Amino acid sequence: MTAVLSVQGLHVAIGEGSGSANVLRGVSLELEPGEVRGLVGESGAGKSMLGRAVLGLLPANAIIAAGKISFEGRDLVAMPEPERRSLLGRRIALIPQDPMTSLNPVKRVGGQIAILLRHHLALSKRDALARAVDLLAEVAIREPRRVLELYPHELSGGMRQRVLIAMAFACDPSLVIADEPTTALDVTVQRQVLQLVERLRQRHGAAVLFVTHDLGVVAKICRTMTVLHAGRVLEEGETADVLTRPRHPYTRALLAATPRADRPAEALRPVPPALIDSLWAEAHRLDRLTATAPS
Repeated sequence: MTAVLSVQGLHVAIGEGSGSANVLRGVSLELEPGEVRGLVGESGAGKSMLGRAVLGLLPANAIIAAGKISFEGRDLVAMPEPERRSLLGRRIALIPQDPMTSLNPVKRVGGQIAILLRHHLALSKRDALARAVDLLAEVAIREPRRVLELYPHELSGGMRQRVLIAMAFACDPSLVIADEPTTALDVTVQRQVLQLVERLRQRHGAAVLFVTHDLGVVAKICRTMTVLHAGRVLEEGETADVLTRPRHPYTRALLAATPRADRPAEALRPVPPALIDSLWAEAHRLDRLTATAPS
């Protein structure tokens, strides 16, 4: 079975010459059809940068220095830009972190969904708006016809996130990259959003790369997980195995630093600074080896 997404030895650097910095260091991972993989690590680990590399939305000063990204067997890095852009929103979709800044504040919700459908599915304006109503109903938004006429600021944060989820699954994608979509939501809405993403994933058969720093979210929704630090994969495997039998000291430290509802009196244990220092030292050593390796 061909993997939906295959990342092999991916190196991404920002800047030029002596001022450049590596943000991804030889990252490799695969997603099978229908798989939900959690991509976890603290801020700055390279989680969102990996998602941007897959989407072809790296910052202007970032380059893919080495490695390969394949989508359904096709090389995204070597793919002509028009062909790659045609996949975005249709075959590869994004659920962004901040719905308020991701939706256009001066356009009504219905128009924003409709333009996506008209562009990718060649629907008429009337058919696109009718389909938009169905999509909003699919993500459990009440009175979807009324909501189509509203502007983003007239919706709650949870409703805005539901709109973005509806747009992500609108064209029946094979791959959805969810970039911390529950970070700005309260616990109750967060649970509803996770249940919604899982229900839509099952209905559409999509693979999901779920970017998050929350191990609780990973435990709820992800079958497999990858642990990143300083742009390197430190551990990966079945979620249940990684969370119950972590092999890498960093993974064990992350678990120890996570508050437990069943142990409210237990003191929090931050990740030891000595461990972080050793991980960064190893990352910089690998950078030097890569820089001096023959091309």
